[in-house]
Amino acid sequence: MYYDLKYMSVPLPEDVIKLKSYGDFNGAEKLIQFLLSQELPQALQKRLEIEQDIIRIVGINEYPFDFKEANKMMKDTFKNYDEQELTELKESGKVDWLYIDGKVHFQRRFLMNLIKTQAEYESRLLVKEDNEVDRLRKQELTQNVQLMKANGSRTVKIHLKSSIKVKKEYERPGEKVRVYLPLPKACKQVSDIQIVQTTPEATIIATEEEAQRTIFFETILEENQVFSVEYTYINHVNYVDLDPEKAAEQQPEFELHEQLPHIQFTPYLEQLLEEIIAGESNPIKKARKIYDFITTRVNYSFMREYFTIENISEYAAVNLKGDCGVQAILFITLCRMAKIPAKWQSGLYVSQYYTGCHDWAQFYVAPYGWVFADLSFGGGAKRTGDLDRWNYYFGNLDVFRMPANSEIQTDFNPPKAFLRADPIDNQRGEFEYENQGLPYAYLEVKQELIKMEEIAK
Repeated sequence: MYYDLKYMSVPLPEDVIKLKSYGDFNGAEKLIQFLLSQELPQALQKRLEIEQDIIRIVGINEYPFDFKEANKMMKDTFKNYDEQELTELKESGKVDWLYIDGKVHFQRRFLMNLIKTQAEYESRLLVKEDNEVDRLRKQELTQNVQLMKANGSRTVKIHLKSSIKVKKEYERPGEKVRVYLPLPKACKQVSDIQIVQTTPEATIIATEEEAQRTIFFETILEENQVFSVEYTYINHVNYVDLDPEKAAEQQPEFELHEQLPHIQFTPYLEQLLEEIIAGESNPIKKARKIYDFITTRVNYSFMREYFTIENISEYAAVNLKGDCGVQAILFITLCRMAKIPAKWQSGLYVSQYYTGCHDWAQFYVAPYGWVFADLSFGGGAKRTGDLDRWNYYFGNLDVFRMPANSEIQTDFNPPKAFLRADPIDNQRGEFEYENQGLPYAYLEVKQELIKMEEIAK
């Protein structure tokens, strides 16, 4: 397909970069159209086609607030706010921004990001948030660590419902639509997957082994139509205490490859890895050094759409910030560079206090086999001083998961006709008409836990 993301590793023409950096997206689009009318090398042509979509996403949806609007939002949110603070936050990299037509604009979630990642700003909220749910969720995670260590494993049965619909202003009843929702896939910790109910009747249910598993609907859209699926599955997780002394002398050589553009062994990452592992040869100790670097040095931050980032792993390592998926991709990349097999897993975090999208990683060390690393959960535990939970997420996972994806950048079954709202993986679903795919700004997506019950093993 034209949006094969490996072509994002092809450099953009200098004049396109100049226009994009200034935020002249109309000018960049016109230049790209002109260049595409010329005879170009195939790789450059595909890179420019991808850039057309990136420009549309960034220019329309991702950075809506100018300085005046952002300052007002800050003043309405925080006590004792001085307008100079926003400039200081911008200059220190604590808020995400770019130029649009030469003027600074801030990312759509910059305010939420400040509240979540900067304790000072959370303490200055004019209207205090109710942190009880967050407190209970952390308590639940700490209890999970205790139970796993005491019992050696946990098993739960989870009943979930996912739904998607197009927002009213973008609804076109009477037209054919193609709709996808994620489903749990068979993997190390998941078994006994059952589809309970779909609305409407599903057209195709992908097999449990699909790398990015979906349920697919193809129908004529009705007014206010909701597409949904309910399912149950068993989630079983064993506790692992990784002992470097038990690492086998001979380690496997699978899952060590690059996957452009985001799992890319760049010169900077090679230098960084050399600094991190400092000559260490034991695979468990190397993986732990990588884990420690990311969980202590890469600050958690909300991200713009992944599709707009040219190389996610290098972005995280250069900017020292990123959300769960960005941190997981950096971990996978550095592990593979260090000859430690590593791969992706993502889907939903599922508990009675919160259900939403989440990404994590797996790595392989003989004789233990595939084990887990959750960088953002580990980093969050470290920041709050919970060292037991920080150590736990190196090698282990909690039971509050719905894994739908085991790879990034792979097609659905059946494939989408148009560019996906999220070309990296699938946690929320996808929706397209016969002439276009829809971005998430046009959609309403919901995931809800119906029931979770502990199963004695």
